[in-house]
Amino acid sequence: MRRVFKSFVILVFAGALLLGGAVGWWVNQPMALHLKPGSQVLDLEIEPGTTASGVAAVVVASGAVVPVLLLQAWFRISGQARQIKAGSYELVSGTTPRKLLRMLVRGEETLKSVTLVEGWTFSQVRVALQKAEQLAPDTLGLSPEIIMQELNKPGVYPEGRFFPDTYTYAKGSSDLTVLKRAARAMDQRLGVAWAMRSPATPLKTPEEALILASIVEKETGKPADRPQIGGVFSNRLRIGMPLQTDPTVIYGLGAQFDGLLRKRDLLSDTPYNTYTRIGLPPTPIAMPGKAALLAAVQPAPTKALYFVARNDGSGSSQFSASLDEHNRAVNKYIRGQ
Repeated sequence: MRRVFKSFVILVFAGALLLGGAVGWWVNQPMALHLKPGSQVLDLEIEPGTTASGVAAVVVASGAVVPVLLLQAWFRISGQARQIKAGSYELVSGTTPRKLLRMLVRGEETLKSVTLVEGWTFSQVRVALQKAEQLAPDTLGLSPEIIMQELNKPGVYPEGRFFPDTYTYAKGSSDLTVLKRAARAMDQRLGVAWAMRSPATPLKTPEEALILASIVEKETGKPADRPQIGGVFSNRLRIGMPLQTDPTVIYGLGAQFDGLLRKRDLLSDTPYNTYTRIGLPPTPIAMPGKAALLAAVQPAPTKALYFVARNDGSGSSQFSASLDEHNRAVNKYIRGQ
């Protein structure tokens, strides 16, 4: 009897070793994937609260060719079944059960990205978010006022409140999540810039710095000229001279602007017409980047009160300290005289 029992134990032990070896081999074998035509990846969506058995079922239902019971067993045997995280994942050719579990436990979600560009308006930001791949358009149909309430900024005008950068997100994330991150980034960047402001700046608040930075951003795309332009506008603010900057006038015209700024536009008063009104406009007119923020609070020391585009293809400007000098520059670079 003892001999029979001993033989049985040996067989069970040998079977366990063979099974363990088979499982050890299987978890390192690439899973076959049923991919959609033209696709290189298999999308996998794990909802919060899904059990390990449910995760295995989702993997198979999504197109992975693998025995679901074996996958369930592997999740349990690993001791990591309860560590699997919900999220959006992508399986690629060559993914093994072991790599799959590691991905799910680490929460290595597939990330998408959307880029918000320096100088964009809030309207352009909204269009970009609506076009962003697999980003939930939760703000679609919401007014700017409601959106700002959702961002815990009630009563704040949305223009210029979001930092231009590339933001990554998990598939299916809300566009409000991206906006919250961009708003937080702008608050942080503005705070840092304001702390670094020049003692001689005429700006009195971070809000004024944000407004001026947005104007600097729209006036030039040439990095080297931004501090000089910041210096020109600071000089004008200091002596009470109108800023006379076209981008604010264009912003004030809104949908009425047809691409051509006319003399009557410069004479038509709006809160954003810096030809008819002295000082800064009431709000930012676009999203300033880091360089524009610094140019607003750390303007170059200059006597210049005027600048005009050189139209040389580089985006550079000619700066002048007097009106006569400026008129000569206009004749040269604009009128070709």
